[in-house]
Amino acid sequence: MKEKNQIYKCPVCGYLLSEISSEIPDHCPGCLSGIHEADVEGEVCGGMLEPVGIWVKGDESFEIIQRCRLCGEMTSVEMTEKDSRIKVLSIASKPLSSPPFPVERLEELTRIMGGSGELPK
Repeated sequence: MKEKNQIYKCPVCGYLLSEISSEIPDHCPGCLSGIHEADVEGEVCGGMLEPVGIWVKGDESFEIIQRCRLCGEMTSVEMTEKDSRIKVLSIASKPLSSPPFPVERLEELTRIMGGSGELPK
């Protein structure tokens, strides 16, 4: 989370947080999107991170898997109690037969989720 003292307004859906907060969330609680500020090399991106999946890490631990519309990089952010449960369920229920990320990025997704290994070429 970034530190600022203002009301948060989502650049994607226009969602407004009801209270002034000293911390700006790293993703919108309404649409679960975020801004991709920099890639892994530290290069400025500025693309929109859209939610593509939900990762259930444990009984009470969930992460939102996001993919940048501009550069295609995948990231994950921790889900919060303010996040829309309806949006989370709609993302989690997408069919796995047509994943919302390129199959070529499967290794990157595996690394995000803590796994290792390579896909056969």
